[in-house]
Parts: sequence; C-alpha cells; structure tokens
Amino acid sequence: MGTATAPSDSRLPTVDKGGSRPTLQQRRGWVRFRRNHLAIISAWFLVWCLLSIAVAMPFAVSWFDVQDLEQAVRHPPTATPIGTQAAFAEQLRENPVGAWFRWAESAAYRVSGWMGYDALGRSLWYRAMLGWLVRLGIGLAAATIAVTFGTFWGAAAALVGGGTDTLMMRVVDVLYGLPYVLLVILLKVGLEEPLRSLLGNRAELANIVILFVAIGSVSWLTPARVVRGQVLSLTRQAFVEAARAGGAGNLRILWRHLLPNVVGPVLVCATLVVPQAILQESFLSFLGIGVRAPMPSLGRLAADGVQAVNTFVGFWWLITFPCVILVATLVALNFVGDGLRDAFDPKSSVAPMV
Repeated sequence: MGTATAPSDSRLPTVDKGGSRPTLQQRRGWVRFRRNHLAIISAWFLVWCLLSIAVAMPFAVSWFDVQDLEQAVRHPPTATPIGTQAAFAEQLRENPVGAWFRWAESAAYRVSGWMGYDALGRSLWYRAMLGWLVRLGIGLAAATIAVTFGTFWGAAAALVGGGTDTLMMRVVDVLYGLPYVLLVILLKVGLEEPLRSLLGNRAELANIVILFVAIGSVSWLTPARVVRGQVLSLTRQAFVEAARAGGAGNLRILWRHLLPNVVGPVLVCATLVVPQAILQESFLSFLGIGVRAPMPSLGRLAADGVQAVNTFVGFWWLITFPCVILVATLVALNFVGDGLRDAFDPKSSVAPMV
C-alpha cells in the first residue's frame, strides 16, 4: 500500500514519499534562518575560524610545545618573534604534516608572537589555535553522541509508550539529578586505563576520547526530552495513523515518517548542545581534570593565565586571548542555535527582524 503523507496544513509537519527531499516546513525554515542577520554573521564567523584554523593547524601541531628555555619568561604580544627561525624550522621538519608546508615557514614564524609567549617561551598563538580545535572537536564529538543517542532514546520512548515510556523517562530524570562532574570523573577513572592500552599507551589521545565520550554520555538528556515531546505530538497526526493502518511497523514509522519531521528540533538541539559541551570541557580543563598537558585547550590556557595574574606583574595576554576566543565561539554558536530555533519553530510564521 502507498505511504501516507501529512495533511496539507502548513502548520503541520510534512514529509515526501521518499523522505529524501526537504519538506515545505524545512524550506521555509531555511528561508527564515537566512533572514536572521545575527545568525548568518555568526555562522560566517565560525566558518572563517574553521578555515583559519585549518591553515594554521600544520604549524600549530608542529610548534605548540616548542620551548625557548634560554628566554623562558613571559613575553607580551609582539610582531618580532623570540628565538630563531631555525629552531621552528627544525621542529617543522620533524613533523610529517608540517613538512608539507615548508613554503609558508617564514610567514608562520613571523605570526608566532602575535599573542605573546608563556613561561616556557611557547607561542600562545599556536597553542590557542590547537586548543581551539581540540575544544571544538571535543564539543562536536560529544554533541554528536548526545544528539544521536538522545534522539533515538526519546523517539523510542514516545513511540512505544506505556510502561516502557515511563521507565525510560524515569532513567532520564534520575540522571538529571546526578552531578555531571561526578559522572565524568567516574567515567574517566573507569575507562582511562583500558582505553590507553587499546590506543597503544597514548595517554593524550585516550584522555581526549574519554572526555568527549563522558561529556556526550551526560548531555543526551535534554535532546531525549525534546524529541520525545515532538514525537508524541506527531504520533497523533493523521499520516502516522494512516501508516499504521497500512501495516507499517514501529521501526518503519520511526525511520520514514517521524525522524524526517523532527530534523528541525534535532538540529536546534545540536547547535545548543555543542556550546554546552565546549563549556563543560573548558570547565573540566580549568579544574585540571580535562585535557592534560602538554596538549593545549582553551580551558587549560585560561587556568594557566589565572596563575600568571598577580599583584606585582600582570601577564594579561595569557588569560585575555583564550577567554576572548572562548566567549566569541560560544556567543556565535548560541546565535546560530537561536536562529535555527526561530527558523524551525512550527509556530513561528514571521521572519526575525534582527
């Protein structure tokens, strides 16, 4: 029998027969999103940051831990780098990725002092670049885990209903009541040694993997509740009843009819979970239980900057630049999330004027 579709009312979600093309609701949502100037500017800012990081990444991977012990004092931002270009070039030759970009060696060396240096003579510019990528990678990975698991958990609970729904949502309520820092610490303690052995005793990589798994495992609760509410409202619509009458099972209804219609709310949840996961990683790194030295993270750099602030000499750049990058990224992600929420809200019919 043919697949039933949603009613023609534009206020209700619709899905095409194949489920591959965007629905009318989704197309209108993207039009409203493009009219939100703050969201578009924030999106382009994030794209610009990603492109800049991609250009600087080969040098950041090579030089983020290069020390100039002969001048191991905190140097302020300067256009004249400390140390010698030969030392940077030698480190670049040792890195297989950085060796591909020897043609930009001189320019990369000149920008190494733009954000100043830390107590060991390391370039804050390249440490911040790599720290930004590490933080964003952990945030995106944790958000992917959280949104994927939360979507299927909430959708399954709403679709099955009854006692199963009650039990699944009570699990969510119990986890909501537990402090996430404690859960992250317990996961780190329990998984760190097995994962380190699995990754060939690479402690830094194991620590990063544990971080995004731990943060993702405690960030899926809100997406689960949001998706459950959306699916509960959709299951009362005529097109779901028609699909059931046509002999479609729960799995087919979930995959072909319900999930395509919750793409908007799930996308909004993802854009809101990413800054939350980034902030959690920065907070954990600030406390000293996140990314471990010498691998940089903005939270770790901010913690080092706080230690460098005293009443005698203020090394302001060590805390200013990491915090500015962190705040700018979080603000941009929140503007994008708010724009997507306004665009894909089914009750919203007026484009934002911001």
